[in-house]
Amino acid sequence: MAIQASLKKIRTIWVERISREMAAGEGVRAGFTEQLERFYDLLEQTLVTGDSAWLDPILYDWGRSPTQTNLEQADYYVSFVLNRMITLTIEIAREHLKNKDALELLAAVTPVLAHSLSVVIRYEMETRVAHISNELQSVQEKLQTLDQNKSKFISVAAHELKTPLTLIEGYTSMMVDMVQNSEQAAMKDYLSGVNTGILRLRDIIDDMIDVSLIDNNLLTLNIQPMWVIHLLNLLGNEFKKPIAERNQTLDIVEFEGSGMMIYGDSERLYQALYNVVANAIKYTPDHGTISMGGRMLPGFIEITIKDTGIGISNEDQSLIFDKFGQLGRTDLHSSGKVKFKGGGPGLGLSITRGIVEAHGGTIWVESQGYDEVKLPGSTFHILLPTRSEPNNPVMLKFFGNLDQQKQETEPSGKENSPTDNPSA
Repeated sequence: MAIQASLKKIRTIWVERISREMAAGEGVRAGFTEQLERFYDLLEQTLVTGDSAWLDPILYDWGRSPTQTNLEQADYYVSFVLNRMITLTIEIAREHLKNKDALELLAAVTPVLAHSLSVVIRYEMETRVAHISNELQSVQEKLQTLDQNKSKFISVAAHELKTPLTLIEGYTSMMVDMVQNSEQAAMKDYLSGVNTGILRLRDIIDDMIDVSLIDNNLLTLNIQPMWVIHLLNLLGNEFKKPIAERNQTLDIVEFEGSGMMIYGDSERLYQALYNVVANAIKYTPDHGTISMGGRMLPGFIEITIKDTGIGISNEDQSLIFDKFGQLGRTDLHSSGKVKFKGGGPGLGLSITRGIVEAHGGTIWVESQGYDEVKLPGSTFHILLPTRSEPNNPVMLKFFGNLDQQKQETEPSGKENSPTDNPSA
């Protein structure tokens, strides 16, 4: 009874002091005072019954009440109010009650207020987590929409550019034929330069189309028997001229499994490896070395392409496989496919990853960092499954069992079999 009497004695002082300190403005203070009165009623009921559940409804309302501004600014206002409420309750009890009554009241009230604070903190955290989750989902949806729009733009732009490019290529070819037997040497050089630009532009458009196919899961593979060493040797022949121009060295190291017959799309895998080797040449200074090798792993062949180039920083090692994942300032890039730090659309490694993953493999890069003086180099790793038969389970995941599909779509012919006809 002494505790109830003490509560009644300090109620008006408690409500006025807390509302005056915690609420600014008469309009805000009126609503806040009403909430404090409600809380005090439930606090008294809790102390009488010994059941803290009486406070749960108001604590739930307070804990779920943060405004959008509170959430965006990470402002834990309600828990701050309750924490301050505990301090003010202690001060008011000491100022307006006898020592014995104050101690008895605080011994009963403080645990209830502390429990209320923990409940409100939990509700506030749940509300904040829900807010952050909604924000992340909204951002993710926006990013997905942006990525889809980017893919649509790439697809439309590539196909729209292809038609006028074909016209330019055709008319240029006719002009070349017209001056072929003439003495207009300068015109021949001009047309040769135009043709080089056409070929470069066609490569870019083809890359844009490939990226669009990969993004929309429309990349088709022509699966046939193939040998990794054949691809590496073809790359060696392809890059002889640029390697000689750059005074570089291209080493091809045979390894266990390189001569093994596996199943894959040799043309697409050649394209994937070509992009990596071209990248290695571009980011390796003159007189550097590019090595192609690998090793046999359980169920996989690992192909490694190592260079003695400028390397890649740790934060950029994942970005280079994204679309348009160029490093450095594009306005400082030199032109050309294999010139040192030569520019490009930044699609090659993205296409490579798409092709490798379509085969059920993976690709990653290792480098000690970026340094144009120490030249730490980079090593690209490509893992390819060692499919020794066309209907390998890994292969079926991507291409389907053509034999089974044929059996399901074609009639069995059993009904028309002569051996099953009683009149035969």
